[in-house]
Amino acid sequence: MSRAAFLIATLMLATTGGSARAWGPQLDGFARCLRDSGATFYGTYWCPQCAAQRELFGRAERYLRYVECADRGTDAQTPVCKRAGIKGYPTWEFRDGTRVTGRQSLERLAQHTKCDLPKD
Repeated sequence: MSRAAFLIATLMLATTGGSARAWGPQLDGFARCLRDSGATFYGTYWCPQCAAQRELFGRAERYLRYVECADRGTDAQTPVCKRAGIKGYPTWEFRDGTRVTGRQSLERLAQHTKCDLPKD
């Protein structure tokens, strides 16, 4: 990620609140629940909003169902993104077929999936 993209992502996190540090390893169960509920996170390695979304999860990001849509990204799955009609990043798709685009708060993801956020 470029220095400018990193600074933008950091600024957005600071101004919109939320950080994996506030939750720590407690987010592991929440991220697993998102995955198990059928939620899929489509993004790209170069997208600052995607970086900010991943930062919200910290190490728990590894439990998410993530699809890399950029051709040059690690484990790129560009054909999957094209077949799914993904046009903006990040995009979250839920089991019922609904989608939301843009960085989502943990609270909003919990509402869409009925997953419980950990207690502070």
